[in-house]
Amino acid sequence: MAELNLSLRSVERIALADPAAWDACAGTDNPFLLHGFLSALEESGSANARSGWRPAHLLIENEAKELLAAAPLYVKSHSYGEYVFDWGWAEAWQNAGRNYYPKLQSAVPFTPATGRRLLVRPDQDRTSLTKALGDAMIGIADRNELSSAHITFLTEEEARFLANNGWMLRIGEQYHWHNQGYRTFDDFLAALSSRKRKAIRKERERASQHGLKIHCLSGADLKAVHWDAFYRFYIDTSDRKWGQAYLTRDFFDRLAGPLSERIMLVMAEQDGHWVAGALNFIGDDILFGRNWGSIGEFRFLHFEMCYYRAIDFAIERGLSKVEAGAQGEHKISRGYLPVPTYSVHWIGEKPLRDAVAGFLDRERIAMLRQIELQCEEGPYRQEEAG
Repeated sequence: MAELNLSLRSVERIALADPAAWDACAGTDNPFLLHGFLSALEESGSANARSGWRPAHLLIENEAKELLAAAPLYVKSHSYGEYVFDWGWAEAWQNAGRNYYPKLQSAVPFTPATGRRLLVRPDQDRTSLTKALGDAMIGIADRNELSSAHITFLTEEEARFLANNGWMLRIGEQYHWHNQGYRTFDDFLAALSSRKRKAIRKERERASQHGLKIHCLSGADLKAVHWDAFYRFYIDTSDRKWGQAYLTRDFFDRLAGPLSERIMLVMAEQDGHWVAGALNFIGDDILFGRNWGSIGEFRFLHFEMCYYRAIDFAIERGLSKVEAGAQGEHKISRGYLPVPTYSVHWIGEKPLRDAVAGFLDRERIAMLRQIELQCEEGPYRQEEAG
């Protein structure tokens, strides 16, 4: 860094980075990269050393201590909350008598949403500072004898740049809805095959037969009573499906204020009681679906609140895309098409690095072929599919 007259340091709390300077690097397009969101995760106890996400955020500054580039970074003592699975790598390395944990992770905790991870202020040299941040992560892992460094759900541009600079490239899959200039939900339905169009209409009709009132809340409309109810849904669903709730109740309180304008909370009411909710975050041009929960059995309500209300909202706001979170091949029949996601990985020890590299070579080919086949069999009318 010396030849550029820049300095690099790591901070153990996002609070030690100036919020305005961090956000100037992060931009406004992705709410999860904002200082306020990362701070809410840390200050609420959702992502900190006690939960296995010890912050070590990278900052690159000039001689005047102005922040020019940054990266969200954590030292991980496990692989929970990442959604890019390396459990097999960890098991293989630990079976060989070596320690896979701790490892270094650049990510937004518990948030499988694509966005920049190497945050460079727009008026700076993106190429050199992106490389400097990536090299710094390798240096931190090497000096601290960490097994590996990982950057997950980064952009394709960042991933391919780092892959050309020694990182190993991994491709995953998610399902996204793309707005083709639809003016109404019926416009979207008209683009589908007849069979899929009828199926969605039937699902929405059946969801409406529960007699629930559905509210889409944002900004000042969000109250503590809504978060109390949603947290109950979140905990109940986490207990039943995953056995672990990552987010604390305090996290949702900390989303109040400016971040509340970036939230769209869909809540279902029955006889004056809240019974289900779906949490979304609003980007500049994307709606990000995040968490869902319910305390009752309401058939088809999940599809209505998580997928169709999200599409309604995106059409109304003129957003280009809905990202509906991780996994879920069932989303395809509901208009959400498969797209690749990207991560990059650096592993210090050659035996594990070579084994992982071979695995990733095979996995990339299989994943891209799977995405291609799923798109060919998608729900859209043939003339619309291209």
